[in-house]
Amino acid sequence: MPQLVHTPNSQLAGLFTMMEDNLRLPFETEIFGLKVTVERIDLTEGDEIVAVCKRSGKRQKVPILDLSLPSPPPEGAEWIAAYRYWRRGLQ
Repeated sequence: MPQLVHTPNSQLAGLFTMMEDNLRLPFETEIFGLKVTVERIDLTEGDEIVAVCKRSGKRQKVPILDLSLPSPPPEGAEWIAAYRYWRRGLQ
């Protein structure tokens, strides 16, 4: 009987998919005191989930774990918490 292999890459892909499917976008937050709109999320070649943020027509990718979430947090923010927990286990 074949066994499933749960590699870190497959776990990351699963977390990204759940975040992509469940995190309500767009939402507004602040980075360094500046209001930004989180338009989407992305998975980098370096295996990091980032938020694509927009301000004044410019976009920038920010590690999603570096974002402060608004209060109340957007629907699906529990997947960001799950990703944070998972990342801690890799260190």
